[in-house]
Amino acid sequence: MKVNETGNNSKNFRRKSGKKIVPKPPRFNIMWLYVAIILGLFAVQYLFNNPTVSTVTYQKFAGLLKSGYVDKVVAYKNNDIVMVEVYIKKDSLQLPQFKDVRGGESFAMGNNNPQYKFTDASFDALSNKMKETQKDMPNQLYPTFDTRESFWASWFMSIILPVLLLIGFWIFIMRRMGGGGAGGGGTQIFNIGKSKATLFDKESQVTVTFNDVAGLEEAKQEVMEIVDFLKNPKKYTNLGGKIPKGALLVGSPGTGKTLLAKAVAGEAQVPFFSLSGSDFVEMFVGVGASRVRDLFKQAKDKAPCIIFIDEIDAIGRARGKNSIIGGNDERENTLNQLLVEMDGFGTDSGIIIMAATNRPDVLDSALLRPGRFDRQISIDKPDLHGREQIFKVHLKPIKLAEGVEAKKLSAQTPGFAGAEIANVCNEAALIAARRNKEAVDMQDFQDAIDRVIGGLEKKNKIISPEEKRIVAFHEAGHAIAGWFLEHADPLVKVSIVPRGVAALGYAQYLPKEQFLYTTEQLLDGLCMTMGGRVAEDIVFGKISTGAQNDLERITNLAYAMTTYYGMNANIGNVSFAQEEDKLVKPYSEKTAELIDHEVRVLIDGVYTRTKDLLTEKRDGLNKLAEKLLEKEILFQSDLEEILGKRPFNNRTTYDEFVNGDSPGDQAPIADNIHPDQISDGASSDEEIK
Repeated sequence: MKVNETGNNSKNFRRKSGKKIVPKPPRFNIMWLYVAIILGLFAVQYLFNNPTVSTVTYQKFAGLLKSGYVDKVVAYKNNDIVMVEVYIKKDSLQLPQFKDVRGGESFAMGNNNPQYKFTDASFDALSNKMKETQKDMPNQLYPTFDTRESFWASWFMSIILPVLLLIGFWIFIMRRMGGGGAGGGGTQIFNIGKSKATLFDKESQVTVTFNDVAGLEEAKQEVMEIVDFLKNPKKYTNLGGKIPKGALLVGSPGTGKTLLAKAVAGEAQVPFFSLSGSDFVEMFVGVGASRVRDLFKQAKDKAPCIIFIDEIDAIGRARGKNSIIGGNDERENTLNQLLVEMDGFGTDSGIIIMAATNRPDVLDSALLRPGRFDRQISIDKPDLHGREQIFKVHLKPIKLAEGVEAKKLSAQTPGFAGAEIANVCNEAALIAARRNKEAVDMQDFQDAIDRVIGGLEKKNKIISPEEKRIVAFHEAGHAIAGWFLEHADPLVKVSIVPRGVAALGYAQYLPKEQFLYTTEQLLDGLCMTMGGRVAEDIVFGKISTGAQNDLERITNLAYAMTTYYGMNANIGNVSFAQEEDKLVKPYSEKTAELIDHEVRVLIDGVYTRTKDLLTEKRDGLNKLAEKLLEKEILFQSDLEEILGKRPFNNRTTYDEFVNGDSPGDQAPIADNIHPDQISDGASSDEEIK
């Protein structure tokens, strides 16, 4: 029979869902126990280390002095009265007549306290009296005069002040070890094993939804199934289906993993526990595992709910690597507890774990097996249409001028992640405000993209005319090679304006977005990158250090073509992919010599081919360099004016996406690309000098 209870009596039992809930008794605060222990220690010290001091007259003191029992006499002034302390010799204290002033335990530990005391008028009067008393004695004893505070001041300085300092230091340590969160004082140390997860529920609701997440359509479809399960679990359980226990978001930094998790919390309308993997890491043994247990305990009470662990690689690294022999690895204990907890609840409990990392290769295999993180949702950098959607989201709060289109901006920023796009939009707004504009126009966005890619423009960097001429011909060499090579990425901008920390000049290309590259494309790319060094050799008959970055990229790509991609006839169709944790090369010394020889042959062939091309186009090289010295920045329209139309009909992704099927030239604006596509002609002051 169901009973409905009324009334305000707190002692009555309440019924909820047919279960009897017994009120919990008040929780004992262990702080009071520590306070009691400290007070007890002081009480013991006071009782055993403070024996009774007997007050005597000067006549009795004179008798003790004449008998030779007195060890020393200490006098000090207290409120215009001279206080005199009398210390009896340790051997004499054993006599029966000193039994009352012996001090019990204090005597066993040493005679450190006076046995008698009396008062006198002044220091001089005390000295004269003692001199008169000892006039017939061969060994006379004189009083020691001490500068001493009053009793209460002395007691405060010797007992109370050290205690206050000790308590203050203890509270400071407790706050540091407990995180200094709510609760204050030293109470946080007793919550050190508690979870640090931030709970978002109806009171602190997350406002981010899937409408705020752009460019991640495939990933959204994956996580929307999780949201649908939390809203309609019977839809899946009635058919015998089981929702995955965990979903791992994998992607490069800035691609929107955490944002997607926030959107899941906002859409699901269920409690959402958010924390970082580093929140489990603590200096104390067992704390990480305790926090994992407490986290899942809270989650079970709030089910259905979502647990989101950001940067899970902080605790999820593969076990057994870099461990100390004979030591206790706290991180492994935390990971073991997490693995146990993920298997410890049923699939119908309504608890779903989401985690994010940009290093899935370092995670433990037990963490990724089915039954734990069943799904790995890959969040890649957005494609052309994805970047357009991301630009539309970030352009909403910005006051735009006419002509600013998300479609054009997305085509000019291949390789950009969501965080970089947000940075571009913010930088454009700041640049427009700095120029006192009423709206942000396309030029502001071009300058913002330049700043994100190459860094701040160094207007005050002083470059000698000789160095500037070398940089101009270097960049012109890149431009000529890219313009007359069919499979090279078309150059859209070349500049000799110093930017960032290192770049004295740079050339920008707008590559076609593709995943596979042929041998011809890679070889043309090598020639284009070699153009700067070859131009210096042809024009000046000497080379500079400005090609260091170019040569590094050429060397890396040449070795990759030879050892990884199987693009060398003498090496053959093999791939010597070497694992990072293995120091042994997967080939013999003879093969290593052959690889080095083939790489040198490849780079020498690229150099010869590029030199023949630039020698043939020497007039265009000179004109382009002189124009660069005059204008400092040249766009594609300037290159067409100097060199003529590009002799190939290859259309870039920008042209296909923005201009559609209509033929025509690419836009003569500062089309920009990701830093990986920049050729830094003169990369630093040290290099150009």
